[in-house]
Amino acid sequence: MALPKANRLKSHRDFQAVFREGIRRHGLHLTLRALRPSPSCKPSADAACEMQTNDKANLTPAQIGISISTKVSKRAVVRNRLKRQIAAALYQLLPRILPGWRIVVVVKPTAADMKCVSQQFLQELEQLLAQAEVFNGHS
Repeated sequence: MALPKANRLKSHRDFQAVFREGIRRHGLHLTLRALRPSPSCKPSADAACEMQTNDKANLTPAQIGISISTKVSKRAVVRNRLKRQIAAALYQLLPRILPGWRIVVVVKPTAADMKCVSQQFLQELEQLLAQAEVFNGHS
């Protein structure tokens, strides 16, 4: 299943910001780049601002992009299949991801050689997102 439009990272500028300023977590077949949400107010401000930062409705939804180069496979069919499988795994994990995060999943060339891909992508993404503390409760 594809990611909802509100959860897609689209612009080149957003991808560049995540690559430039985001944290990195490496897995066997994937690399996760994640950029924390920027707080809308300073923590030392008044109580009204504090309530605003605690309110999840004020944050934009988590945005996710998938980057897969021709180094993974020269065939677009293979790259697109991998991208669909990763998007499906991310769709399952989306309710657990905190709002405001911008995430880029970079696919490594080893991913093209995998068998039984969907479940392995799900497990690896879950592990990487937990390491980056992107989940609700960081579990």
